[in-house]
Amino acid sequence: MSEALISSEIAEPYAQALMSVAQQHNLTEEFGESFRQLLSLMEESDEFSAFVANPIIKAEDKKNVLRRVLGDSANPYLINFLMLLIDKRRIIFLKQVAEQYLNLLRKLNQTVLAEVIAAKELTDSQQQAVIDRVKAISQAQNVELKTSVDPSLIGGVVIKIGSQVIDASLRGQLRRISMSLNT
Repeated sequence: MSEALISSEIAEPYAQALMSVAQQHNLTEEFGESFRQLLSLMEESDEFSAFVANPIIKAEDKKNVLRRVLGDSANPYLINFLMLLIDKRRIIFLKQVAEQYLNLLRKLNQTVLAEVIAAKELTDSQQQAVIDRVKAISQAQNVELKTSVDPSLIGGVVIKIGSQVIDASLRGQLRRISMSLNT
């Protein structure tokens, strides 16, 4: 079995259990925002990700660091959930659990995730145009954008919605022209 499949099988039940608790206490969005912040921290800090995943570090040290990272205003249900992950030695799947939870939250809110890669930072009006385009394509009520910059695109954007890819970049257009000239 692949590593991704195994981690998905482990992460999904935890994410579903947390979603159930969140729905009972009307905390779905609050938990979602906390997970977005944790995922952002894990992407920005390799040290934090390595610390969380390191099996040699004591559970109590991990608990103390996570409490500090989340702060005093963090929800006790979420803190207890993360402490449970540490106790069950499942904290190494924190990223996968957070991603699964956010997927469940998107389904609940009828939101689609659109990953947008642009040649340069998008303005607010450009982001809104992408959101409108994604809504028209996917018939979703809401769109969550995850943007990144890749100057090699030269111009335009590449939009990923699930398994669908829309390449409206200048690099993609040049590649298509080149392929049509070679045939």
